[in-house]
Amino acid sequence: MEKITARTNDKIKYAVRLGESASLRKEAGEFFLEGARLCFDAAGTGIGIKQAFFTSKALRKYAEYTDVIIRKSDICCEIGVEVSQKLSDTENPQGVFCICRMKDSAGDDFLNPEGKYIALENLQDPSNLGAVCRSAEALGLDGLIVSGGCDAYNPKALRSSMGSLLRMNVISVPNLEEIIAKANSLGMKTLASVPRSTATDIRTVDMSGGIICCVGNEGSGLSEEIIGKCTGQVTIPMSGRAESFNASAAAAILAWELKR
Repeated sequence: MEKITARTNDKIKYAVRLGESASLRKEAGEFFLEGARLCFDAAGTGIGIKQAFFTSKALRKYAEYTDVIIRKSDICCEIGVEVSQKLSDTENPQGVFCICRMKDSAGDDFLNPEGKYIALENLQDPSNLGAVCRSAEALGLDGLIVSGGCDAYNPKALRSSMGSLLRMNVISVPNLEEIIAKANSLGMKTLASVPRSTATDIRTVDMSGGIICCVGNEGSGLSEEIIGKCTGQVTIPMSGRAESFNASAAAAILAWELKR
């Protein structure tokens, strides 16, 4: 196992850039992952691991995880504590990191006409994205559609999802309108979640058959273009003084209703 002690090592610099840059992730088809359990989950779910980095302490403390990661990795390196701190996005790093290959694209036929999906338009907070995916997996949704905003391989999103983004059927699309149009053509319900008194109470909607429920940006909500493409508008009734739900909380409630 190669040993790396310099923070300026090229492998380390590339790993840091990969964690910071969505454009580099997209160009390279790779992403950066931190944490013993997350890296273990990647190894166990068939994610290709190109490089793995471990501190000597992590190799001892998390041996049940690192042994599996090592077997699944193309290249493994032992790193010093200072290098671990350079790589980490947390205050107390566990000392386990991986550079992974992105999953193959699901293609144009990822939609199951009888499936239940949450679609996210221009979500900006990666922690929200991760939380939505975690809820979607827990409630048994068929997939998550991400359009614009932060990407599904953002390190904070991956950490917040607790591995759900690695396991779930997640598709990133450049144009959500096209997906909504396709779903409409398949006879699926397409619902725009909006804080409007004219929208239908989500609790009263017939949830049979395939459905896509759309959730918008944290500040401005769904675009008028997406609202116009959807076949229905739904709202979550509120009795308190708050004007709206956090995006991840709203998505969790909607996901619950979809599987009701």
